[in-house]
Amino acid sequence: MQFHQLQYFVAVAETRHFTRAADLVHVSQPSLSQQVKALERELGADLFQRARGNITLTDAGEALLPLARRILADADTARHEVQELAQLRGGRVRLGATPSLCTGLLPDVLRAFHDRYPGIRLLIEEGGSHDLVRELARGALDLALVVLPLPSPSPALTTVELLREDLVVVSSPEEPRPGGGRRTVDIGDLEGERLVMFRHGYDLRELTVAACRAAGFEPAFAVEGGEMDAVLGFVRAGLGVAVVPRMVAARSGRGLRVTPLARPGLHRTIALAHRSDVAPPRAARELQRMLLER
Repeated sequence: MQFHQLQYFVAVAETRHFTRAADLVHVSQPSLSQQVKALERELGADLFQRARGNITLTDAGEALLPLARRILADADTARHEVQELAQLRGGRVRLGATPSLCTGLLPDVLRAFHDRYPGIRLLIEEGGSHDLVRELARGALDLALVVLPLPSPSPALTTVELLREDLVVVSSPEEPRPGGGRRTVDIGDLEGERLVMFRHGYDLRELTVAACRAAGFEPAFAVEGGEMDAVLGFVRAGLGVAVVPRMVAARSGRGLRVTPLARPGLHRTIALAHRSDVAPPRAARELQRMLLER
């Protein structure tokens, strides 16, 4: 099995077209087809069902595709690792994080990292923990900041707890204070409030809805479906209240009232995750150290 054969196979699988795949990997279409057939002979199975104008994966092709993508991603990571210059003067770090962590935790750490290693490119991907775990597993990320417990725990990932963060209620100063004006509120006090709610798949959405149901009520939404910046903007506009991380509330600036949750309150645990079977590149290990020492 040759490395370039896997490249050609993935290109055909993604384009579902041999000619477009050949253009993508910069080879002639007959050469690409020949190499894919050679790969099929070596594996002893057809990878594609070929019909005029319709290329689909066989069961063998479906099984090979995630493995081939991982091999190619690992090779790409190895190439960047070898090409890094001495003293971390070059390279890249691919970091995934939930949107709330991009707003609250990361700016200061990334600024310190960039000041120390200006030659390293920082590639940030925002997403929910479930999506980030999947991207880690397929080799598309070096590190990810995720919320524990993971939606689908994987023995292929190593996680290190980073911090335990309080959640608070934010509201517009122009609207009545939630909980009847008290300095702290219980989750039960939100029963009479209209919530501004994050989109499906957002870790904070699942946590907040579960807490409301545990308190004996179904939350009512004024508006739902936004990312962090949108949710904060809707709260500022007086559409409702939202439950957000304390760090995000502290960074949000004017236009928001912050009300702590009474004990035991709500918390979330943030962890730093990476693949167990492949060591992160050198630059990623340095960012990992700075995050753990923050």
